[in-house]
Amino acid sequence: MKIRILSDSHDNAERLRVKLAETAPPMDIAIGHATSSDPIGAVNGTVPDVVVLDAFRSGAITQLEVLTQRYPQIDPIVITADTSSEFLLQAFRAGVREVLPMSPSPEALRAALTRITRKRGGTAAADGKILALTSCKGGSGATFLATNLAWILASLHGKRVALIDLNLQFGDAAMYITDQKPASNLAQVCQQIHRLDAAFLASAMIEVAPGFHLLAAPDDPAHATDVRAEHVDAILKLARANYDFVIVDVGRSLDAVSLQPFDMADMIFPVVQLTLPFIREAKRLVQVFLSLGYPMAKVGLIVNRHLKNSDISLDDLERTVNAKLFKAVPNAYEAVAASVNQGQPIARLAKGSPVTKALREIAEALDTETEKTSKNWLSRLFAAH
Repeated sequence: MKIRILSDSHDNAERLRVKLAETAPPMDIAIGHATSSDPIGAVNGTVPDVVVLDAFRSGAITQLEVLTQRYPQIDPIVITADTSSEFLLQAFRAGVREVLPMSPSPEALRAALTRITRKRGGTAAADGKILALTSCKGGSGATFLATNLAWILASLHGKRVALIDLNLQFGDAAMYITDQKPASNLAQVCQQIHRLDAAFLASAMIEVAPGFHLLAAPDDPAHATDVRAEHVDAILKLARANYDFVIVDVGRSLDAVSLQPFDMADMIFPVVQLTLPFIREAKRLVQVFLSLGYPMAKVGLIVNRHLKNSDISLDDLERTVNAKLFKAVPNAYEAVAASVNQGQPIARLAKGSPVTKALREIAEALDTETEKTSKNWLSRLFAAH
C-alpha cells in the first residue's frame, strides 16, 4: 500500500510516518508538503492509495472534494482539530472515509488503515454475514424488523444469530422480543475490550432463544462515548466468526462508530416508509453511501408499513432514492403493536400476519443465499426480489 503524508510541518509528518510504519512495516510511505494556501498539497508522480492530510482545516473542504473527485482511487485520512458533527458530515459528503483527531495514536491509525484495506477488498470475509439495518428517519420500524428477523433466522431456520444494538443513545432492541434484563451491554464490553473473546462476548449477551443472542445498547446514554470504532470492529469480527448472521441495529447517527458496521456489512438495509420526509432522508443517506464508495449492490431498501394504494409507488421510491428495493413489509398495525407491547416476536404471536409472512420471505432469501457458494452472492440476492 502506497501512503503519502501531506503536512505543513516536517516534524509532524515525520512523527506520523513513524507511527504508520509501526502499524504495518511493509507499507510504502512518502512525505509531501502542504501549506495554508494549498492545504491539499500536490499529488505528483505515482498516485498513492492513501493520502494522510495532517492538521486539516475545515475551510479546505472544497479542495478536498476536488481531490477525491480527481483521484477516486485515493482514500484520504483527515487529521483535524474539528471533529464536530457538521464537519464530519461535510467530510463524508466529500468522499472522506476516515477522520481522526490531532496527534492520533498508532492504534487509531492502524484501525483506519484496516478499514480502508477491508473496503478495498484486501481482507477475506469470514463465513458469517453482517446485515446492517438503519432508520432513514425516526419511527421507521428498523428495530422491530431487526429483532424479529433475527428471531426468525434463529428459531425457524436454525441459524446462529447475534443482534447488536448500536443505537447508543436510546437503544431498546431487547424489549421488542424479551422481558429479560441484560446482565451487561455494549458499553461495558467496550470498557473491558482487552478481555474480548468468544466466551466474554457470549456472557455479555441475552440468550433470547436457542442460537439467538443479543448485545444490548448502553443503559445510560452518557456511556455512548465508551464505544469507539475500533471496539465495534473487534466485536463484529468476533461475532462474524461465531455466528451465521450478525444483525446490527445501527440507529440514525453518522459518525466513525456507526460507519463501522456499514463498512463491514454484506448488506445494508435502510428502512423507509412511503412518505416524503422518509424518502428525502433515504435519498440523503444513499448519497452518503455513494460518497463513501459503498457498492450499491449491497444497499437494499426495505419499505415498512407499505400500503398498496399509497400515493407514492415503489417505482417512484427507487427512482427518487437511486437505490433498489429489497422488500416491502405491509402495514399490520394491530399485530405489530401487540408484538411490541408484549415483547414477543410477531412470528410467534401472529403467525398468519402479513408482516410475519414478509419477514419469513426475507429470512428465506437470506438463508438460501448463504448456502450457495457462488461469488455473486449479493447480486443473486437482489435478483430474487
